[in-house]
Amino acid sequence: MLAGLLFVSGFANAQEVQKNEFQQRAEEEMDKGKFINARSLYIRAFEDYSNKGQMKQGVECGAKATSLYYRENLYQEAFDLLRRVDQNIDAHRQSLGCPAEALHYYTTKERMQMYMKMRRSASVMDQLNIMEKQAAAANDESLKNDLLYNKAIYYYTFGQNAQGNAVFKEMADKLTASKEYDKVDEVYQTLIANGRRSGNANMVAQSYSSYMVWKDSVNALKVADEIGALKQQIADNEAAIAEKDSSLSARQVMIVSLSILAAALAGVLIFGGMVLLRYMHLTRKQKKTINMANENNALKAKFISNISAQLNPTLNKLDPAIPEVKALRDFSAHIQTLSELESSEEEVELEDTSIAMFCESLMDQIRNKVNSGVNLDVSAPKMSAKISKQYVSHILLHLLNNAVEFTPADGKISLEFKKRSAHKIQFLVSDTGCGIPEEKREDVFKAFLEIKDLNEGDGLGLPICKQMALKMNGDLEIDSSYTKGTRFVLSLNI
Repeated sequence: MLAGLLFVSGFANAQEVQKNEFQQRAEEEMDKGKFINARSLYIRAFEDYSNKGQMKQGVECGAKATSLYYRENLYQEAFDLLRRVDQNIDAHRQSLGCPAEALHYYTTKERMQMYMKMRRSASVMDQLNIMEKQAAAANDESLKNDLLYNKAIYYYTFGQNAQGNAVFKEMADKLTASKEYDKVDEVYQTLIANGRRSGNANMVAQSYSSYMVWKDSVNALKVADEIGALKQQIADNEAAIAEKDSSLSARQVMIVSLSILAAALAGVLIFGGMVLLRYMHLTRKQKKTINMANENNALKAKFISNISAQLNPTLNKLDPAIPEVKALRDFSAHIQTLSELESSEEEVELEDTSIAMFCESLMDQIRNKVNSGVNLDVSAPKMSAKISKQYVSHILLHLLNNAVEFTPADGKISLEFKKRSAHKIQFLVSDTGCGIPEEKREDVFKAFLEIKDLNEGDGLGLPICKQMALKMNGDLEIDSSYTKGTRFVLSLNI
């Protein structure tokens, strides 16, 4: 009848051994539509698994053979086979590796489905009550979810729509609360499909109506979460700005500029949220909703870039000798660069590059900046590789300049190149500085994670480098095994 497990982990994903010969042949016969042959082979597979003590596989095959019995209305044979399966489960109770009730749940479910096919409502409810006790004894959340699903099918099948809606809502609410939206969507669509296959128009109508209501509410939740997070970020920025010393005119300019930017962002987010909510109200097709959200995000990224660009003429009129003005101009440029990297879909241009000369030239650019006695070391073979010189130079120079800042006198800064495979290369930048605390390593590549004094840097250098690495089909990471300071690893696929 309504076959398939939507929430249960399933035998197919939990098998500990290969399928035996009988099960393989049974599946081949099923594909050919030879159900009687398949049933006989599934029974032999069940017996073989049971003799070997492999009860999870045995119960699976026994359940499939049972369904092939009552598919042809051979109910007595189906009940007799399930009785044998239950007896084998109890005989191997001590060696199952899982609660016996978890396996008994599947045999009880087969009985429930037979009674459903026979339209015996009271018997179906008896089996559901037994399944509830078995799921509780097994303490398996997936079985409890599967039970709710089957209860909903029972109520819809026998015309008890209110009870069906209540049970299905309980299940959907549990998954929605844990933000497992995709699972809820899959359950609703499967319920609708099962109703259509079984010719149950009432189930289809009730399921579709509930699905539409849930879809509207969860879309609104997603938009509210996004807007709430961005509003909180704006509020944090405004709070930080309010704490700054307003006595200097340059800082006043910074506060005004960032306030304008925050207000513009808030306006765009509110407008985007209104457009998205309005769109979801007018149409309930998931594909169009996703397309609208993607377009909206692209507009927001482009708008942020435009805001940064529009601030530049005003910032350029201010005295760049004032540290706060220079910091604000750098911050605006970094925002624009980061936005362009995140929104651009253009492919990165590669060019054949002599690795040894390339690395030496980068190290020469920091040679006059290091502290006294700092040793600069380049280890790169005389070979060529196709890379984006613009992006790789930007990343490595940023890492080398950071190393200069944190490497004390008589320390060491290294730039290495390694060819890991035919299609993977790495650049490694190491220093003997104070290092980055372990708890902060995951955060250094995240933009706008904390409020900082712009005079001390805006924290966007490493996020920009990370985006450039991703644009080159690579990655930028910190080597956690390096303990003498800090080592960054730029990995590229060529």
